[in-house]
Amino acid sequence: MSTKLRGTLVTAFTWFLVLAFFFPVFWMLLNGFKPESVASSINPQLFFTPVLDGFTTAFDRGMKGYLMNSLTAAVTATVISVVLAIPAAYALSIRRVKNVEQSLSFFISTRFMPLAAVVLPLFMILKTIGLLDNIYMLAIVYGAVNLPVTVWMMRSFFLEVPFEIVEAARVDGAGLYREIVRVVLPLVLPGVAAAALITFIFSWNEYFLSTLLTSSAARTTPPFLGSFVDGRGQFLAVLSAAATVAALPVIIAGWVAQKQLVRGLSMGAIK
Repeated sequence: MSTKLRGTLVTAFTWFLVLAFFFPVFWMLLNGFKPESVASSINPQLFFTPVLDGFTTAFDRGMKGYLMNSLTAAVTATVISVVLAIPAAYALSIRRVKNVEQSLSFFISTRFMPLAAVVLPLFMILKTIGLLDNIYMLAIVYGAVNLPVTVWMMRSFFLEVPFEIVEAARVDGAGLYREIVRVVLPLVLPGVAAAALITFIFSWNEYFLSTLLTSSAARTTPPFLGSFVDGRGQFLAVLSAAATVAALPVIIAGWVAQKQLVRGLSMGAIK
């Protein structure tokens, strides 16, 4: 009985934590369908007449363009990061280069430096070469920032590949390209999908770089959401509606790739 009671309490506590973490998201969704006067009221209302004014206002302010910029930057950054991370992770796992530990330490150390320390020289360089407020240059920066994490994740997936398979491919005369693309890569596709999804999420949610390196043409969704809080007050209904729309691509991508994400993360788990 004590074991059963303990299991019930753990389950109940887990559900409590899930609901507690999900409640702000649920409340944001509700606020998106409220009139501004109801959403900003000091007396929260759970029951109300839903309206679409918040969504209409968000798209009237050009949210579609910001969403397209975010999608372009996130997808391009993901492709760049994954394409560069595959050979790097392969070299750090299966065809090991010298001083692997130092290379790995260098990769991860680039994430220790705060972005504020590098954004000023990066801003000056992009301004000098005329690529400031350029969506594709922003995507390259996103890909470079997320590359160390992608390499680390993919390396853990490549380490799970049995080396006997690689040796058999080499005996059959497979070159380096065929060894990676035709033999190893199909075995770690769930891991690649997991790393790509993480990179996509990081790029989609990036606020700091997008705010400082763009002004209008390449401005993405996160700075656009921040524009609803200004000196005139907080436009809570419009902000909640815009944030709901901005969260949908990440939720949809996670839902579509959930099987690959679970398989990929379990493949790279430390045993």
